Amino acid sequence: MPKHNINIQDGFLFQNLKEAQILVVELINGKSLVGRLKRFDRFAVVIENDSGESLVYKHAIATIAPAA
Repeated sequence: MPKHNINIQDGFLFQNLKEAQILVVELINGKSLVGRLKRFDRFAVVIENDSGESLVYKHAIATIAPAA
């Protein structure tokens, strides 16, 4: 029986990308970014807000959550 890899991270990011939700991205240095997910790949995400776009490497992210 083949084993299927379940990638929770990609599923979560793709759903938020599709729904264009506002996200709060907390970085490990304590800074927070608020905006919409524009793109992502294996190593980084692009967050878009009023200031423009920010490329954030995934290893620098502590949490990603929908804005309240």
